[in-house]
Amino acid sequence: MARDTWWNLSPDKRQRVLNAALREFGRKGFSAGSLNAVAREAGIAKGSLFQYFEDKLDLYATICQQVAEEARTATLNGVDPGGDRRFFDVIRDLTVNWLRYFRAHPLARDIGLAIKHEMDPSVRAAVSSTVNAGYVDALSPLAKQAADRGELGPGVDPDQVVAMLILVLRFLDAAPFYPHLDPVLDLYDKKPDEVEAVAMDLIGAVERAYAPPQRKRKKADDRR
Repeated sequence: MARDTWWNLSPDKRQRVLNAALREFGRKGFSAGSLNAVAREAGIAKGSLFQYFEDKLDLYATICQQVAEEARTATLNGVDPGGDRRFFDVIRDLTVNWLRYFRAHPLARDIGLAIKHEMDPSVRAAVSSTVNAGYVDALSPLAKQAADRGELGPGVDPDQVVAMLILVLRFLDAAPFYPHLDPVLDLYDKKPDEVEAVAMDLIGAVERAYAPPQRKRKKADDRR
């Protein structure tokens, strides 16, 4: 965890260091990323970084966690997950917010891609476990509530639904923004509204897989 000195920095200085680290690690990943480059772009001495963080991994983990928390906050913005709306309707709103956040924040999506492609297994485990835990914490209560309400099919494990949704979301925070990641749907070549339409289709596929049989039949009838 970052030292107290990091959190005691002025917001402007902390943001400057954060942005420098996001650019460096987002372009080069953890292993090739340079603390010298981070310090130089942030306009501070390299030694100052060790006043804020225990080591390079501590810095990397801190910025990754902060991006994950910002993405989670932005995704939940304007959505009432504890209300009476159906689970998959809420998920559709969250998915749209998720896409729009990463479309508007290139540094966040770069670091997200770097996390996915990190080659050092110990670094990948240290960062991914924390980041993914945040997404699980946000989605699991909603899925369990949906199961209690009968919005999931008999015997459906809510954890499986959460796992599938995280797979979809982690696909959507990269595939529309980088070439060659999506050889099937070609999201990179699509306009934002087209990407959102495909995203809704993907969430619909998850819903059809896990919804109660009568709801699946109703949706099929509606399509006819």
